[in-house]
Amino acid sequence: MTELEQETPFEFPCQFPIKAMGRKTATMESAVIAIVQRHVEASSAIDIKIRESKGGKFVSVTVEINAQSKAQLEAIYLDLSACPDVVMTL
Repeated sequence: MTELEQETPFEFPCQFPIKAMGRKTATMESAVIAIVQRHVEASSAIDIKIRESKGGKFVSVTVEINAQSKAQLEAIYLDLSACPDVVMTL
């Protein structure tokens, strides 16, 4: 087990939901999905849930993946935080 893997309570591989929220734009949903897909194996199945805010101004995109490592999750969150469409991640 590597040092990075020892710093997390998760046992990898595991199912892990990644949620990104931002203003509802034409590119928000596709940008989040594309970022996550860059970091998972092409053969991996991902589950995508999209939910609009009550007023319709914001959207949350939850992508559940089979996470392989803490480093993979950190890379995904780093790319999501650099995306101009994303306001917050969980």
